Amino acid sequence: MNTVTDDDNLEAAFGTWKSKTFALTVPLTVAALRGSVPPSWIKDFMQSQGKRSKLQLKSHASLESVFSDLSRDLSKGDVRPSSVAAADVVSIGDSWLSHAINKGLIEPIQGVEDQDWYKGLSDRWKSQVYLHRNSEGRIDPDGKIWAAPYRWGCMVIAYKKTKFRKHNLAPISDWADLWRPELAGRISMVDSSREVIGAVLKHMGTSYNTQDIHLQVDGGKDAVRQNLALLAKQVRLFDSVHYLKAFAVGDVWVAVGWSSDVLPVAKRMSDVAVIVPKSGTSIWADMWATPAVSRLETNRIGGRVRGPSPLIHQWIDFCLQTARALPFKQEVIPGASPSALDSASAENLEEFTKGKPRLDTNLIAGVPPPEILARCEFLEPLSDSTISDYQSLIDSMQKSKHGLVPSINYNILSLIQNLWLKLHSNNNKSLKQV
Repeated sequence: MNTVTDDDNLEAAFGTWKSKTFALTVPLTVAALRGSVPPSWIKDFMQSQGKRSKLQLKSHASLESVFSDLSRDLSKGDVRPSSVAAADVVSIGDSWLSHAINKGLIEPIQGVEDQDWYKGLSDRWKSQVYLHRNSEGRIDPDGKIWAAPYRWGCMVIAYKKTKFRKHNLAPISDWADLWRPELAGRISMVDSSREVIGAVLKHMGTSYNTQDIHLQVDGGKDAVRQNLALLAKQVRLFDSVHYLKAFAVGDVWVAVGWSSDVLPVAKRMSDVAVIVPKSGTSIWADMWATPAVSRLETNRIGGRVRGPSPLIHQWIDFCLQTARALPFKQEVIPGASPSALDSASAENLEEFTKGKPRLDTNLIAGVPPPEILARCEFLEPLSDSTISDYQSLIDSMQKSKHGLVPSINYNILSLIQNLWLKLHSNNNKSLKQV
């Protein structure tokens, strides 16, 4: 008669446990700007990582909403699994980058110098976007890397060819055309002061990134103010939300805005041309950044509190691979891959758009022609004194202009300051109620 001892039972139980397989999943949560990530990326990334990876993509209507939600979550220290701050990576616009760093909303990406995606970025990205920043968000060659670009585009001008033919008007080719008398009251434009004053500066033959308007511009601040006042008389509507609606319904014949906005609308309309001004324009970039939640003491966001997902570098590297540029080249998504900033040629890009209904544009698969691209600029952070000049110029324009021109946001910093005051005001109210 065989007796079963406790040791035998334990050994059998241990053998059964060893024979079981456990599905260890590695999560990655991405909070992305809606329409900036090609749908094929999600499927392809999951396949490249195998069954153990779990990607969750959350879309947001605007970069401003991502920044606002991130600010609210981190200022209150109330980060939940559904919060933007609980994501491993978030979309952030390059113009928001310095403010996100300064406010402690994002943290440096660790170990970037050893990553293939960073090594593959051209010097133009590394120097002109100034990925190296100090903890205040200022440009610093010895600073850390806080974000990685995954899409870029530029400011463009769209116009209705039917209206131009009917009234025998010459096509638009550069910024100076916005000052033509026959277009007075026929233009809509985004309400960004960097873009509005930038258009004036380009019209005057200087840079978007002019830091001293008094010394670096012929005629100084007075000349800029005069040209800005003339532009205000030309533009019927400054409004980043409704400028394309006014263009679509025929209230205006010309629209000035970001290519990510303009191109999808222009393709749905007939007889519209979209051009990059021949003297050059501003470049915008969407970037991946990591929310700064590692410093928070909370158990509400699962594994994220123990640090970012180990898949972050794989995700960034995946987004910057050459194969990921295809949806941009095929114009499935407006914009271009970071690699196209330097390596793209007109001949190579044109083959991707053959046989497709062609929009009348000098953009080639979302990229300006090489001779114009060489004159395009990333928007660099402005000094406090230059921001003050911008505010003064916008204020003077609004005092002299009436009608359909709403207040222009003189800079992103004003939005951030207002948001921060609101958040802290709400926090104080909550404390008083307790």
